[in-house]
Amino acid sequence: MSPLPPSLPYRNALIIGAGPGISASLTRRLRAENIPVVIAARNVDKLAALVDETGAIALPVDATQASEVEALFNEADARIGAPEIVIYNASGRVRGPIVELDAAEVGNAIAVSALGAFHAVQQAARRMTSAGKGAILLTGATAGVKGFALSAPFAMGKFALRGLAQSAARELAPKGIHVAHFVIDGGVRADHRPEPADAPDSMLDPDAIAQTYMDVLRQHRSAWAWEIELRPWVEKF
Repeated sequence: MSPLPPSLPYRNALIIGAGPGISASLTRRLRAENIPVVIAARNVDKLAALVDETGAIALPVDATQASEVEALFNEADARIGAPEIVIYNASGRVRGPIVELDAAEVGNAIAVSALGAFHAVQQAARRMTSAGKGAILLTGATAGVKGFALSAPFAMGKFALRGLAQSAARELAPKGIHVAHFVIDGGVRADHRPEPADAPDSMLDPDAIAQTYMDVLRQHRSAWAWEIELRPWVEKF
């Protein structure tokens, strides 16, 4: 009989940019370990079913606004205590030829992917530094390593997110805070985006992604990973 995995060394969690994919799978995994979870998004109505299923607390936030992120953390402090796990899953996307993109829309997309992450990391670090422990997990994408045509704003945001993660890991790890960036290198399977019938195993399973996040949270500090890259086993790279 294989031994049970070690319990999580953290007491509670805040997920920003929550939705039906990776965030939902993470919420279920964390709640299964009796970890209180706050899930936050612009539109909390879409989280109602997940709240009913898991007992998580849903709170609204526009992550691009520093004041709203600060208010979210303050409310989380009151509801579950200062978050010891903070996961940033929000992304902004605008597609199109560079010569045709609207600059304001590009700025907003970058703000969602990167500036919002900075706001979250800043608020988390303020709490975790004083506590001497915590974990900050940032969800990246292939675009944070390789920019694709017609997708410059997404690449810009995800490249910035990766830089934030790398810098924060070097600054905060010596203070007992585990910062990790996840390169999700491929499409994530979902009810509204099923796997092609002629390409089995070509998409990532959100439950499998969530399991990797949980494994990273259990890493001993003598061997912390700052970046993990995940892709389907049939992916060519």
